[in-house]
Amino acid sequence: MSWRHWLLLGIVATITVIVFLLPPIPQSEGYHHFADTRAFRGIPNALDVLSNAFFLIVGAIGMRFVLRSAVSRNAPGFLDPRERWPYFVFFLGVAITTFGSAYYHAHPDDTRLVWDRLPMTLGFMSLLAATLNERISVQAGSFALAPLLVFGFASVIYWSVTQSYGHGDLRPYVLAQFGSLAVLLLLVGVFPPRYRRGTDLIVSLLIYALAKGFEAMDRPIFNMGGITSGHTLKHIAAALSAYWILRMLQLRRPIGVAHA
Repeated sequence: MSWRHWLLLGIVATITVIVFLLPPIPQSEGYHHFADTRAFRGIPNALDVLSNAFFLIVGAIGMRFVLRSAVSRNAPGFLDPRERWPYFVFFLGVAITTFGSAYYHAHPDDTRLVWDRLPMTLGFMSLLAATLNERISVQAGSFALAPLLVFGFASVIYWSVTQSYGHGDLRPYVLAQFGSLAVLLLLVGVFPPRYRRGTDLIVSLLIYALAKGFEAMDRPIFNMGGITSGHTLKHIAAALSAYWILRMLQLRRPIGVAHA
């Protein structure tokens, strides 16, 4: 293995150890108290519920693109057919998030939050596997996809079970979400790309960081005029982040291959 591989393994191990050396991370009691509780035509918390439609739009278009590329003889965005399937899972997770998040936001509580978070882990884990495909090897990404998805699901179930016993622990979920994003940045920064437009992944992650900022500013944004809340904007920005991945796939070409 090269120094890059040892660096990757070392940083993954370090992040994992640091997260699990932390004390259990409880779910904030105020997490379910969102700023905008206005109803519309019988839909409670309407904007937080309805803004999830953007995930369905992006997810559906993304899945269609991946499936069409699977039967196309001219799909320059994928050098190996196996590279498509982590992206299909990614867009599937984006689409399903529509329903899980809408279900949760209609009546926010711990039980419904599970259905919000489960499809999100599909997105985090599959995008990591896709990047392993493209930055290390197709064998590595293909082998890692299933274990990563299992870990993502298990992280949510673990939180739910510990929460039901009164001592919820978010550490595995934190590792699944933020650990995967850290590894993505490392892969992009250290391993050479096989495709053009690699900076689009960075743009997508920056947009997602903006979405998390909106989430943290939920009530202050709502208090600025009562038009919309930070959490509603978070949904829109997160959907835009997923769209940027789709845009990358639509426009990219293998390095060394000229644009048509």
